[in-house]
Parts: sequence; C-alpha cells; structure tokens
Amino acid sequence: MRVIAGKARRTQLVTPEGMNTRPTADRIKETLFNMINSELYDCRFLDLFSGSGGIGIEALSRGAVFCTFVDNNNDAVTCIQKNIKKTKMEEQSDIIKADTVSAIKSLQLRGEKPYDFIFMDPPYGRLYEKDVLTALKCTDLADEYTTIIIEASRDTDMEYINDLGYYIDKVKEYKTNKHIFVSKKS
Repeated sequence: MRVIAGKARRTQLVTPEGMNTRPTADRIKETLFNMINSELYDCRFLDLFSGSGGIGIEALSRGAVFCTFVDNNNDAVTCIQKNIKKTKMEEQSDIIKADTVSAIKSLQLRGEKPYDFIFMDPPYGRLYEKDVLTALKCTDLADEYTTIIIEASRDTDMEYINDLGYYIDKVKEYKTNKHIFVSKKS
C-alpha cells in the first residue's frame, strides 16, 4: 500500500498484519480521492476505523490541513504512528486509540469544530456505521457542510439513514464494495 498523490506521493505505508484490517485498494482509493480532490485543500479530515491510516494520510498528502485518526486496535495505532512519521505529518495529525463512539464523545468534549470530511471503513456487516452516524448526530463534529463517506460492502442496506437525520448524496459502487456519501440534514 502506498500514498498515491501529493507531497507524500509513492511513499510505501506499513499495514497491520492479519485479517483484522483490510486496506482500501489503491485503485478504489484513487477513485475516491479523484471525486473529492477539489475540496481537500485546507480541510479538516476525520478518519474512523483508520487501520493503517492510509486514507487520512492520502488526504493530508493532497492538501488537508489536519487529520484525526481513530482506531481501537493496538497494531493499527502502531502502524498509523509509523506511517505518520514516515510521511512527516506528525504536526498535522492526532491519533485517538478508542472505539469510534467513545472517540466521537471525546472529540465533542474537547470542543472540536466540525470536520469537512469524515471517512469510515468499519468492519462489514456489523452496522457500526449506524452507531457512528447515531453518535455524530448529537455532536458539532458534523454539520450540513460535512461530507461523510462510508466504505461498505455492496450489499450494505442504508434504509435507516433518513430516520437518523441524514441523506445520501451519491453512491459509487465497485466490484465488491461501495462508497456512500452522506450529509446531515440542515
């Protein structure tokens, strides 16, 4: 896995061993960032279920001003730390080792202003994205200008989204998964 574009372009990233994480494939990552690239400059990015940190690091490499990484796995946090150091992005980064709902509560208590992008790639089929959206709706971390991107399996059903106070802007499908772009209702 590598950084595709920007100031850290071509930097090889380390990934946690085992099957607990599944890094986003370079081709899918490139498609995603081609879709949002024009909005990345000077933005604040929140990378939930970060794994190796590859998505947040790609955002920083392409012009995001700051990224908060969240993962509760020790090996993942160690990889994120190594990758941030390798790409020299320590000053632009914050790592929280916690489950996502606890991290969201912690960020709210710290008084963090809304993020421009919130990306999540939770384990498939466990409805963690619903838990995150539920937690986010009661915070100031996402507002009507925040783009929330959920990476999910192709068969993930988001029929509950309107009931939580969100709407789906668009969906980009790939062979085995998809990106769902969500916004908070104003």
